[in-house]
Amino acid sequence: MTLPRQRGLTEQAADAAIDTACRMLRLPTIRSEFPEIANAAVKDQLTYRGFLAELLMAECDDRARRRSERRIKAAGFPREKSLRTFDFAANPNIDPATINTLANCEWIKKSQPLCLIGDSGTGKSHMLIALGTEAAMKGYRVRYTLATKLVNELVEAADEKQLNKTIARYGRVDLLCIDELGYMELDRRGAELLFQVLTEREEKNSVAIDRLTFNGTIAEESSKAS
Repeated sequence: MTLPRQRGLTEQAADAAIDTACRMLRLPTIRSEFPEIANAAVKDQLTYRGFLAELLMAECDDRARRRSERRIKAAGFPREKSLRTFDFAANPNIDPATINTLANCEWIKKSQPLCLIGDSGTGKSHMLIALGTEAAMKGYRVRYTLATKLVNELVEAADEKQLNKTIARYGRVDLLCIDELGYMELDRRGAELLFQVLTEREEKNSVAIDRLTFNGTIAEESSKAS
């Protein structure tokens, strides 16, 4: 389809042409925000280049937002948690400066691991999800899973001769968040399968783990493989 090129269009005809062009070019943000941006451009006396820049920046910003939303959804977080809503006052042992440094995601860029250690109720899961969300917003591929769910999935995959495929799938994401590791008891087989996932990611992609402690002591799995 070719749009007719005409000069001296009426305002109504120009709006219709812009709407049609945006549909063809798949520019939904420009299509929806064009009237408001156009009116603001007239008020602020923007140049044609300035007006065009405002339109394109609006489209780019909205596409970046939608990509972030898709990555957050694909991560599989069980609920929405953010660093803004974390109560640092209730958890004085957690240094906000350290968390802000982690939120920059340089450790993910360097494929480094992260282990969140603390007693029950100290906000480890909140922090794990919040940092994972920050990573997704910055463009990293993130996957969240409960330790029990991951081990069960690995056992089923091994029984169905799909273990390598499953491990490879978990190995492709930039950050794997494993929650509630300290709450479960691992038998030898489960420990070995989980170790395979961690080994696959070692020095390639980051892993963030939530580990439970009791009275300040890291909880060890009672049936951990020796």
